[in-house]
Amino acid sequence: MSPTLRPAHFPSDLAAVLEIFREYVRSPTADLGFQDYEREFADLPGKYAAPRGCVLLAWAGDELLGCGALRPVDDASCEMKRVYLRPAARGRQLGRQLVEGLLAKAREAGYRRVCLDVLPEFVAARRLYASLGFVPAPPVSFNPVPGTLFLALELPDRNTTP
Repeated sequence: MSPTLRPAHFPSDLAAVLEIFREYVRSPTADLGFQDYEREFADLPGKYAAPRGCVLLAWAGDELLGCGALRPVDDASCEMKRVYLRPAARGRQLGRQLVEGLLAKAREAGYRRVCLDVLPEFVAARRLYASLGFVPAPPVSFNPVPGTLFLALELPDRNTTP
């Protein structure tokens, strides 16, 4: 079955979002406790609430494959967070589809810039972001992990054709 992306709906998708977000925070070797993610999870959808935020879930039928989210930084910028694919779903371009889906959601929400940080061990993600045009940028959130890259992508105006 071909994977599909769809926005999470709260509260009906809360259990699925919590499951995949918790899996994400356990995935790196770095301790992500500095993010105070338990408070974030308790407040879902919190900053990820529509219309300025979103959580995208990747599914294959009833099987949850991955996630990604957006939250506002300011009127013009948002931050991409929690981009994660389960190991069995990797290597099939689903990560690219997920990030491109989040970029489309950012444009729909009227953002002109998408920011993110990526840990050093997420090599494939770093390559993906570079291939999509993300460039080094000042951080928009705290991340003390040595070697973390802070990146941003300027989005074209919605009224401009590429």
